[in-house]
Amino acid sequence: MSEGWDHSFDVVSVGSGGGGMVAALAARDAGGTALVLEKRELLGGSTAMSGGVVWIPNNPLMAKDGVTDSVEAGMRYFESTIGDIGPASTVARRRAFITEGSAMTRFLLGFGVRLVRCPGYSDYYSNNPGGNAAGRSMEPPPYDGKRLGPWLAKVQPGMAAGLGLVVKTNELRDVQYFNRSIRSFFIAARVQARTTIAKVFGRKLLTNGTALIAQMVKAAVDRDVELWTGAAFADFVVADGKVVGVEVDRDGERLRIEARKGVVVAAGGFAHNKALREKYSGDQKVTGEWSFANPGDTGDAIEAAVKLGAATDLLDEAWWLPGPSPLLGVNTLNAARNRPGTIVVDAAGNRFVNESNSYVEVGKAMFARDKTAKAVPAWVIFDEGYRRRYAHRRSLNVGKLPPEWLEKGLIKKADTLQELARICGIDAEGLTAQVKRWNEHAAKGADPEYGRGTSAYNDCLGDPGYKINPSVGPLEQGPYYAFELFPGDVGTCGGVVADEHGRVLREDGQPIEGLYATGNGTATVTGRHYLGAGASIAYSMVFGYVAARHAMGAAA
Repeated sequence: MSEGWDHSFDVVSVGSGGGGMVAALAARDAGGTALVLEKRELLGGSTAMSGGVVWIPNNPLMAKDGVTDSVEAGMRYFESTIGDIGPASTVARRRAFITEGSAMTRFLLGFGVRLVRCPGYSDYYSNNPGGNAAGRSMEPPPYDGKRLGPWLAKVQPGMAAGLGLVVKTNELRDVQYFNRSIRSFFIAARVQARTTIAKVFGRKLLTNGTALIAQMVKAAVDRDVELWTGAAFADFVVADGKVVGVEVDRDGERLRIEARKGVVVAAGGFAHNKALREKYSGDQKVTGEWSFANPGDTGDAIEAAVKLGAATDLLDEAWWLPGPSPLLGVNTLNAARNRPGTIVVDAAGNRFVNESNSYVEVGKAMFARDKTAKAVPAWVIFDEGYRRRYAHRRSLNVGKLPPEWLEKGLIKKADTLQELARICGIDAEGLTAQVKRWNEHAAKGADPEYGRGTSAYNDCLGDPGYKINPSVGPLEQGPYYAFELFPGDVGTCGGVVADEHGRVLREDGQPIEGLYATGNGTATVTGRHYLGAGASIAYSMVFGYVAARHAMGAAA
């Protein structure tokens, strides 16, 4: 160990989500030593809390299943959807994401990290040139957490923990539609059987992001990668303009950790930093109060990098995830806007977006409309037919709205649209006229105003048992219902600018030597769009892989 350091490694990952873990594994594979730092007591960050889906064009699992794709198709998709937005998403960055994404997938599979395709989980802009209706997403299969031994207690629980089901992310939509199609019924039955068998035999089956992180933790532990929890990044150590290590607060001590080859920052964004969100959100006045991001998402490393001269971009953007009040608890109302018999309106009673589009697009549309008519929060309107068709929380009680939702006013109910509008503070004439216009076309499965129900993505999240159009249907039967839709998010997606090697860049475009970054603390390669399920997790992981290999001198 060099003089003046408490510990020394080749590569230090700041953050234990997908990007930090892959970076450490890649460094170890290249012959180096690696340390992963996590300021919380649980490993996995936002990746563990997510669906664990990884979106990569032209990935090996697509080829294995005979799904046609190519690097150039992926590049066309980037261009047609994002366009030219500057340094965050250069042509070189896009190409590196696609080509190295496939390499990273093969790398993880070789390390024993299992992934399966998500068939039918379409690209979010599947109609755009280069879009893929079959889907480019992958996810982990169920993984037995007992294989981790004592490390299991150190892994962040994920989204399935509150559901009580051993369910893959790509199965969730069918579970919610168990009563709407034979296919969905059998998938839901498979999930229930898997859950029951696991309980009977005492297996701790993990799914979603937890399963993804758990597999990488196992691979790291087996290969002597050091994993530190309760280790908060404090600052970078710089010598002659080069980042040579980090300072870390752990167990009441300030430690100096040498990073001989490089520091890879994968510490997430600043979703829970109220001051930064207010500073960068402009007229939107976002505070983070509706964010579902990892509690450790506070932007410490971003601020430290900016002090070193790092360029930044997209700081006003986030991965928006509009949803109902969290006071509703576990529910299926997040999916309401994708289903027939619903519309989303502003306070004037008017629609303003294709409700079935990407959650990021709907979130952005809410803020845009709010400049002219109150749409933060917006309102989801549905009719009695919708209520009767679906289960509204995890149960077999189709059509039953929990009485407490109505009693507490979380769901509004009225016999007529005019009365519903009065209760919600919506313009009654506007809402009545909007529903009339909507119904005229929705009865035929059409939405000429915003194009709802015209893409593979809209279809894949819609109701498989609604025969006219899976995502379009009229509101024609009272009583009528409404709930508020808030522009939540799962993290910010702007931060420091990095190049195709993951190196953090200064304002003049030159790299800060020794400093790499990936994930939500950087200006993402996908810009202001979410290209497919798992795009943010994939971005973090791919450039963690790229950064570590470049730092170790192993890049192609």
